[in-house]
Amino acid sequence: MWPGCSQGVPATALTPLSDEPSSAHGERARNLLARFEETSVSTTKISIRVGHSPDPDDAFMFHALANGKIDTGPYEFHHELVDIETLNRRAFAGDLELTAVSLHAYAHLTDHYMLCPCGASMGDGYGPMVIAQHAFCTSDLRRMTIAVPGTLTTAYLALRLCLGTDFKYVIVPFDEIIAAVVAGEFEGQKIDAGLIIHEGQLTYADRGLTLIVDTGKWWQDTTGLPLPLGANAIRKDLGPQVIADVNRLLKQSIEYGLAHRAEALEYALRYGRDLDRSKADRFVGMYVNDWTLDFGPRGRDAVRTLLARGHAAGVIPKLIVPEFVEG
Repeated sequence: MWPGCSQGVPATALTPLSDEPSSAHGERARNLLARFEETSVSTTKISIRVGHSPDPDDAFMFHALANGKIDTGPYEFHHELVDIETLNRRAFAGDLELTAVSLHAYAHLTDHYMLCPCGASMGDGYGPMVIAQHAFCTSDLRRMTIAVPGTLTTAYLALRLCLGTDFKYVIVPFDEIIAAVVAGEFEGQKIDAGLIIHEGQLTYADRGLTLIVDTGKWWQDTTGLPLPLGANAIRKDLGPQVIADVNRLLKQSIEYGLAHRAEALEYALRYGRDLDRSKADRFVGMYVNDWTLDFGPRGRDAVRTLLARGHAAGVIPKLIVPEFVEG
């Protein structure tokens, strides 16, 4: 657990934010603005709740914010570490001001969240992988049962696009998928293959497993673009000033980690399940880099392409034009 962090609790149901009256959002924004203005004459801090995954790349990115390495001015950040699928589903309730989300999940959250231009996880020729005990053709996956880390993850969307059809799946916590594939089952349900994310991409071979398809490579071969996996989303009702400030501080935290790599990596190693320092450094380099500082034009195009293809495939209900924090 990180200093000053609390363990999040998975949401038991999805509560669409659209059910909340618009007046409630306006009232929330006015209250937050009032708190912001009060800081000019008092020492009261504005609380920003941040949700992100307990893995090395997020730890590296948030090291400076979590450990007081940068001046956050009138803001006090409270970190909650939970898996990405839980964060995706919590975002429907809008209880976190700033949260990591899968780009697939973002497609369902656009009325109330916008994307920060920094903090992205991009697979540049690599990404979520399907692994199994034995080698077989990618097309064979259409007939198999696959362990997935959640149906709102971009990993799930990418595999759905790769296969071109629905497939049978079992939802398994991301850090238990490799073990489930080795065992061939999860809680009594047969498992033929597993869709792995995070550091599992570097450790699956240690368990004698075989790569069937790398969805990030498939995506790049198909589109010529990197695969946009995750981003940091910020609530729109915070208002322009707070949104700009929080985005700036997030970027400063990432810049601090990149400028103090050894220090940030040492911190990130606390969350590197089964990773030695060399593998942790490699993993962080895969997902904390220039793409993380800013999506840039090509990264934004990749997001638009992913969402458009997800819609065309019938996975995403409506065509989404992503909205980014500007400035």
